[in-house]
Amino acid sequence: MESKMQRRTFLKDTAVAAAGVTILPAATVFGTAANSTLNMGVIGCGGRGTNVATSFVKHTETRLAAAADLFKDRLTAAKEAFSKANAEKGRAALAESNLFLGSDAYLRLLESKEVDVVLIASPPFLHPEHLEATVQAGKHVYCEKPVAVDVSGCKRVIEAGKKAGDKLSLAVGFQIRHASPYVAMVKKIHEGGIGDIVTAQACYFAGTVRVRDYPNASPEERRLRHWINYQVLSGDILVEQGIHVVDIVNWTLQGHPIKAFGSHGRAGRKDQGDCSSYFVVNYTYPNNVNVAFHSTQFDPGLGDVFERFFGTKGIAEAHYTGGVFIKGPNPWDSGVARGTSEEISARDWATGSFRSALEDADPNKQKAFVDSIKNSRYINEAETGAESALTAILGRTAAYRGQEVAWQELLASNETWDPKVNLKQFDS
Repeated sequence: MESKMQRRTFLKDTAVAAAGVTILPAATVFGTAANSTLNMGVIGCGGRGTNVATSFVKHTETRLAAAADLFKDRLTAAKEAFSKANAEKGRAALAESNLFLGSDAYLRLLESKEVDVVLIASPPFLHPEHLEATVQAGKHVYCEKPVAVDVSGCKRVIEAGKKAGDKLSLAVGFQIRHASPYVAMVKKIHEGGIGDIVTAQACYFAGTVRVRDYPNASPEERRLRHWINYQVLSGDILVEQGIHVVDIVNWTLQGHPIKAFGSHGRAGRKDQGDCSSYFVVNYTYPNNVNVAFHSTQFDPGLGDVFERFFGTKGIAEAHYTGGVFIKGPNPWDSGVARGTSEEISARDWATGSFRSALEDADPNKQKAFVDSIKNSRYINEAETGAESALTAILGRTAAYRGQEVAWQELLASNETWDPKVNLKQFDS
């Protein structure tokens, strides 16, 4: 009951003025038979966009039919990678005419009648704009996380979700919600497997994200290409990266926090930009469930990502590579190997007995998205995607201020970040 009330309040508090959006009939957008191939357009052809797009082709009935990017070198690399992925599945190559370059490339891609579904993998500060335009065009959409970097962006995404309604599938890239070990663990928690949750811990410890240098690029181009190192473009490390464990906590606790306080810093980072090297945040959820969040992103970095839920009848623990299990009166183990990658023997790796907790996360998420379109059972994750982004922003805001911030205060702020980027300057 607490969770349902919380979500109704969340929707009410995030209501914003409606913009005119035209949703085309499903048959107009996707007029092919249930067993045919979806044609996908990709907005943003960097590393993550290329990886997710080619994974769609590998694991689902999808063909990469169009691509849009601001930079020609990325578009050229995408054409090669996408055509190769299509060819490996016996699907047609990506046509030169469906490569769109420049600041308005995403709009020209959305005008293509050949595109059924769109993958948004542009830098996070552009996600609300690209998501709104995709829904306006009547296309099914899979948007990478985070859906936005500020409060006003999250509200725009929620409104776009309302326009999509139940006429389009709108998915957000929280693939861990489809990882089999995590799904099984959360189900057991919801069934009372560890009793009532008293407190939890969520950590995302990572090293520096390596980025390619562009010595001949202008400072503004380098800033945009290295968006992951800049707060206003990425949202900082809590919103861009740590959001994965934040989302798992929201999923498990079935709602969002009511307040947070924390701290952050940049000590230890030597790269360009202004992103933090660490965040330490305490979130308070309903029923006074306190969650300790801790993340890092600098070298030397400890590589570990995990959550622990401490209940009155046991402890549930999940690691990316260190097992997913429950300890206590009702023990359970997912079968994923425990321990660090160093502790798991080379023989285990060689024989394939080692299994990552995320092994089937992306394939399962992608299959669920495509199946929802083919079966006309459309999904809409705009609210949960925005809720997790706002949860991360709440922690970030509390850390930046060095004081407690309440959920309602955050929503009332309508915080808007200006990236101060003129994308048209890169048009040739």
